[in-house]
Amino acid sequence: MKTKLILMAAVMAFTYSTAQQTPDMNPKIKLYSKKIDSIVVSEKSKMNAELDIIDKDFKEKKITAEEKQKQRSDIAMKYQQTINEKVDAQESELQSATKEMVKNAVFMDRDSMNSKRNEMWVGLNGLNMKLGQNRKKSPKHSLQTIELSASVMGTGLTAKNEPFNFYDKNSDTRNTIINSSQMALRYEGQIGGFKSPVFYRVGLGVRFDQYVPKYGNVFKQEDHTLFVDDFDRGNLKKTQFNNTYLYIPVDLRFVLNPKYIEYEGVQYLDNKKRQLSLVMGVYGGVKVGSVNYIKYSNENSKRIVERERIMDGVNDFIVGGKFGISYGSFKVFVQKDFTPIFNDSALLKNKYGVQIGIEFVNIVF
Repeated sequence: MKTKLILMAAVMAFTYSTAQQTPDMNPKIKLYSKKIDSIVVSEKSKMNAELDIIDKDFKEKKITAEEKQKQRSDIAMKYQQTINEKVDAQESELQSATKEMVKNAVFMDRDSMNSKRNEMWVGLNGLNMKLGQNRKKSPKHSLQTIELSASVMGTGLTAKNEPFNFYDKNSDTRNTIINSSQMALRYEGQIGGFKSPVFYRVGLGVRFDQYVPKYGNVFKQEDHTLFVDDFDRGNLKKTQFNNTYLYIPVDLRFVLNPKYIEYEGVQYLDNKKRQLSLVMGVYGGVKVGSVNYIKYSNENSKRIVERERIMDGVNDFIVGGKFGISYGSFKVFVQKDFTPIFNDSALLKNKYGVQIGIEFVNIVF
């Protein structure tokens, strides 16, 4: 009996919570809950009536306390059995409703649900959210979006004559998997008619690049010159050279396998569906600041941290191009700076930046 009541309570609690967000999602579960409630209330009312008679007989001293307790136990057992039998009779309906609920939860496309709630999911590429998208009834509204995106990247330096030599062993800096990031707020709109597979994006973002010299070396600036040299002031623990840019990205997105939806007699490209896309774009940025970070220890201190603002050797502007591929919320890209990161005042072998990245946060408003 306890197991069945716990099951019923759990089902009703789940139904109530989901009903607050999706009122029409589980009508069979709701019907089952109402039937169980009706059975319990009806049988409990009958049981209380019989228990009242026993209490009255005891007060009138027609039965002893032992007889009262025995009769109450017998009545409770009788109605418990009755409730169990009637609940068991509804078991097939519960199984059917539960199977449908699970099927909807697992297989229903989240964009096809009639829910008005916000969506959030975590995948291999990180956090993805859609805020209020299901409130937009017409597919036309999903063809124009505002997105907040964040990406992590592996950044390397290449030579002018070898623009995509990402892992150049001759570079003054290490080749690491993740050492840069960028964040952008961008608007996306459709080019052409409602069935057009071409979209444009324009935004405003911030990019953080990090360069780490090869082991035992640090960036130094002397006499308006920037270079990499040995560290000779103690035990080097950590060093990195940080560039921060404010940049404007402009992209074109081409949907390769467009899917369509009809609404009020008009066909639209269904921008809520997972689709394979190519992204090509350009960007321009202005340097906000350059900082050289060095952490080391010596005979006087175990922890010395220096942050030095770099005034020479880094160009104030960057211009570059981007190529990427996406499927749904999974997005990878290659980004190449056409202009050098470092100028003639930097005594470095490689001066052009190239990034391989993945977009790990995507919030669609």
